[in-house]
Amino acid sequence: MTVAPYVLELGVGALMLVVFAVGVFGRRRVGALATAGVFVLAAGALALAPSGPALGGMFVQDGLAIFVKRVFLAATFIGLLSGLGSPDRALARRGTEYHLLLLASLLGMLVLASARDLIVLFVAFELMSIPLYILTGFAKREPEPIEASLKFFLVGSVSSAVMAYGLSFVYGATGSTSLAAIARAPASPLLTLGLLAALAGLAFKIAAFPFHMWVPDAYEAGPTPFVAWLSVAPKAAGFVTLFRVYFEGVGDRAAVWAPAAAGLATLTMLGGNLMALPQTNTKRLLAYSGIAQIGYMLVGFAAASASGTAMILFYLVAYVFGNMGAFLVVEAVARSEGSEATSAFRGLAQRSPLLALAMLLFLLSLGGIPFVAGFWAKLYVFWAAAERGLYWLVLVGAILTVVALFYYLLVARSMYIEAPTRTGRVPVAPALALSLVLCVLGVVALGVYPKAVVMAALRVASPLF
Repeated sequence: MTVAPYVLELGVGALMLVVFAVGVFGRRRVGALATAGVFVLAAGALALAPSGPALGGMFVQDGLAIFVKRVFLAATFIGLLSGLGSPDRALARRGTEYHLLLLASLLGMLVLASARDLIVLFVAFELMSIPLYILTGFAKREPEPIEASLKFFLVGSVSSAVMAYGLSFVYGATGSTSLAAIARAPASPLLTLGLLAALAGLAFKIAAFPFHMWVPDAYEAGPTPFVAWLSVAPKAAGFVTLFRVYFEGVGDRAAVWAPAAAGLATLTMLGGNLMALPQTNTKRLLAYSGIAQIGYMLVGFAAASASGTAMILFYLVAYVFGNMGAFLVVEAVARSEGSEATSAFRGLAQRSPLLALAMLLFLLSLGGIPFVAGFWAKLYVFWAAAERGLYWLVLVGAILTVVALFYYLLVARSMYIEAPTRTGRVPVAPALALSLVLCVLGVVALGVYPKAVVMAALRVASPLF
């Protein structure tokens, strides 16, 4: 049996064993070791080529899997790098536990990206999700993280149960757990009911409205480097699952799910943006902003086309740099000011102009302003939806993009117009500064030249249709 299809998964498993062994003898080296290991895996992923199905067709290393695995590894590297030297006492005291849990979740994502069987898909989803519940309440001596972790766990458990219930109906209707066999099965009410229940369960996982209730508390309570990663990587895993099940797994019937996806996209964009308006805590603001961003991605999903799928993949890449960068600026300010409130950003441009400029670029990208990565991401998903005749959905998305600019520019106004309450530069740890530089480079590079990533996304999305 060749190990080529599983090389990244085996690499992460080996890294977990090394981290555990080193953590037994010296906690201080664990973070650097995990970060270096993920960097090596991310670099190796660039050389990966598609290979044939494995495990009897249950596991595949195709172009789509390789593309999203590179996204997972890049996001994980930035998240781990930003946490090096964190003053968080829980991370310093239990660093081995933290990094093992995060790597376990990453392993689940990698398996999930290659799953072409319902059982493998569900097990990988749980392997990804369970460590997230623990990491959210990592500061277990404080009440807020425990409450947030409990909410996350309860909602996640319900969503897993609903998804498993729906997938059982799919198996009952088709007699198979293989996505290839399900795609060839005739349509039936039982199959439709099963896929609908599974969609509701997946909507919890990607934090689509109204299944979003765990997001604000989890984002506010968790360690910010972890939250930056949580805000992007599991969402990418959720979308690749949607592609596998509702495009690859239903064959020529993919367009049937367009109305449900369009309705979910509308509710998610509307709910996320409107709930972000009154927020005064920057992490909660970015949490609701993230819900709205999921809505924009669902616009591409509603297109049910190769173009729409490819543009979601490009959106996810742009979102990794823009959203993680914004959270990491919040982390830098919070370490200095002791506050995550939007008021902590007052006069930041006068105190630390480069940090303020980085935050401005991230906010502009999330808001879809030319010419940074987020502009092309929104433009392309709207374009894909317009090609399928969903003009009303494009109009709703465009209007709500303008609404989103209001709360993004409130933070910008605080940085550039309001007077600072304190003097002196905001210190930024070297590892956190390097993470911010990587995010800035990603946002700017994709804004200036998006073609390379767009074409790569189109190549891997086309075989689904």
